[in-house]
Amino acid sequence: MSRTSMHRWWRWLVLAVIVAGGATLGWKRYALARSKAQPPRAPPALVVTTVAASRGDIAVNLDALGTVTPIATVTVMTRVDGQLMSVNYREGQMVRQGDVLAEIDPRPFQAQLLQAQGQYRRDVASLRGARIDLERFRNLYARDAIQKQQVDDQLATVQQLEGSVDLDRGMVESAKVNLVYCRITSPVSGRVGLRLVDPGNIVQTTVTTGLLVITQLQPITVVFTVAEDYVPQIQQQIRTGRHLVVEALDRARQKQIATGEVLALDNQIDPTTGTVKLKAIFQNEDEGLFPSQFVNARLQLDVHEGVTLLRSAAVQRNGQAAFVYLVKPDRTVAVQPVSVGAVDGDTAEIVKGLQPGDAVASDNFDKLQDGMRVSPKGAVAVEAG
Repeated sequence: MSRTSMHRWWRWLVLAVIVAGGATLGWKRYALARSKAQPPRAPPALVVTTVAASRGDIAVNLDALGTVTPIATVTVMTRVDGQLMSVNYREGQMVRQGDVLAEIDPRPFQAQLLQAQGQYRRDVASLRGARIDLERFRNLYARDAIQKQQVDDQLATVQQLEGSVDLDRGMVESAKVNLVYCRITSPVSGRVGLRLVDPGNIVQTTVTTGLLVITQLQPITVVFTVAEDYVPQIQQQIRTGRHLVVEALDRARQKQIATGEVLALDNQIDPTTGTVKLKAIFQNEDEGLFPSQFVNARLQLDVHEGVTLLRSAAVQRNGQAAFVYLVKPDRTVAVQPVSVGAVDGDTAEIVKGLQPGDAVASDNFDKLQDGMRVSPKGAVAVEAG
């Protein structure tokens, strides 16, 4: 290519670049002017889930940590000394009151019973003869055949033998009782613990460990404490004859184990903690409560009827104040202060600030602002408690 042609080619290339740059600059200015001429677009509405306040009843509950306490825990001990011949229960078995649990060798006590009965019969025969002699002496004394001293002596002999017969009768009954004690029966209905003595061992009344332990499971109680501030209200409910309902919940307070009622209120307040003990009784038919188990006790102290209810998750708090995001008919939200009363699980009582039917936002709280446009997913009413 000649030098003239090369020079012409570079000239056309520079001209094309200048034209392209001018066109690009003009398009940018046109797009900027057009964007300024159009009004700015409104931000899209925020999608929120709403819940509706409703009217219903809500329970006023007191939550406390409780301990499952059996009504009766009995250490079964022998009441006679002897060899343990047999054990008639399995460890962990449920037994009824009166069931035979173990047997002690009865032969020594059978022998004692025979001896006592023989002594009794002998003394009864002696007493019978002494009474006959006494009657004979009285007849002779009436005819002045003997002295008064002989009658008095014979009367003393009769009384002495009567005492011996009473003593013998007591020995017979004692031997019978010891023979009964050879069959160890259950004093209460409940669950048998681990066996403490094996058959073949010599058991004695002086041993304090006992043969086994029986724990009554049905019914069973739960002991828990509440603040002393609630004592007047609890006393008032008890005086009116109302049965205070108590629920036993698991550790997470999500599952109800059993339902019972207050059995007793303690007679004094613990000054170190400012609390008072209550005892609740449960039928425990499914044996869901176990002795010495820790449970969460929920005492239903009262019921507020016909109040405004709302899901607790919809209530927000800022410092000491509570508020909700009220969804208006124009689909904007407003910060609405509320006053919260009783809370029962996921349901809260709204004392002031809302009316039944009002819809409030229940999510996206970190994005909501007063006056923001929202797109409600749908209002769900709270079920009455």
